[in-house]
Amino acid sequence: MAKKALMVWGGWSGHTPRESVDIFAPLIEAEGYEVTISDTLDSYLDADLMNSLDLIVPMWTMGQITKEQARGLLDTVRHGAGVGGWHGGIIDSFRNHVEYQWMTGGQWVAHPGNCIERYRVDVTDTDHPITRDVPAFELTDTEQYYCHVDPANHVLCTTTFSGEHGPTDLYPAGTVMPYAWTRNWGEGRVFVAAWGHTYKDFDVPEAREIVRRGLLWAGR
Repeated sequence: MAKKALMVWGGWSGHTPRESVDIFAPLIEAEGYEVTISDTLDSYLDADLMNSLDLIVPMWTMGQITKEQARGLLDTVRHGAGVGGWHGGIIDSFRNHVEYQWMTGGQWVAHPGNCIERYRVDVTDTDHPITRDVPAFELTDTEQYYCHVDPANHVLCTTTFSGEHGPTDLYPAGTVMPYAWTRNWGEGRVFVAAWGHTYKDFDVPEAREIVRRGLLWAGR
């Protein structure tokens, strides 16, 4: 029987939610998943659907989630379904819902200098199946993120602020920011990559491959 995944996209269009989902849906399907793509948070209210899932991929920037919608998502993950995602689709979402942020293990808060020419992402756990044999990589003409993160996260990748972009009193040079991580929420696995401002970040093979592996790792 095929594993089942739900990808829910929406919110601010600047994060190219549908285009980004369209990159990863075929990659997950190629690994044997049956993928449902939805553009409504009411999918989290469908008990039959949620109970059937092995993986949930939220791609919803900002916005509001109702108590009932959030309960459907959080409880499904806590009972064993995996959840994974990237940047604004998972950690710039539902800013007033602290339990959702607790589940994801982080929240985007700022980016120095808006779009910058280039920056480096370092792989810090070279033995994890998500990052094994993936080298450090550069992202170009995109944003670098300052996040609030849970100290209980297992960090896979980091990025370091150079001090060249944005006020140095807010973004001190040498600040090392967790940039991809895993964690657990009850029985469910959680994977987060901080990059992915738009689908163009995934033109970088390493950035795309880590997310692909992360989603597959999270699925039960």
